[in-house]
Amino acid sequence: QVQLVESGGGLVQPGGSLRLSCAASGSIFSLYTMGWYRQAPGKQRDMVAIITSGGATNYADSVKGRFTISRDNVKNTVYLQMNSLKPEDTAVYYCKYTRSGYRDYWGQGTQVTVSS
Repeated sequence: QVQLVESGGGLVQPGGSLRLSCAASGSIFSLYTMGWYRQAPGKQRDMVAIITSGGATNYADSVKGRFTISRDNVKNTVYLQMNSLKPEDTAVYYCKYTRSGYRDYWGQGTQVTVSS
């Protein structure tokens, strides 16, 4: 059974940093695109960053230059390094693994709160 487990969320002051991790088990995901999405209260879930199996990345404009996505195919893990955090980054962050022709997999979400 496939399972995605996120970690690394928490409370941080504006300007601080956090590193999120999402580890998958139950299958091999080296050919999957891995991504991070976030959902603030009362808002839709939006893409934050994605990384393809070939290592190409794409970021939401709001996080460019502050967030970095990376992956470790041996560990089936995707990371999101978040620097210079702002209060508007506060949200529940979800990881997602996708591959054309296959079902999507989502993590359970981890809360990130940026507040002084």
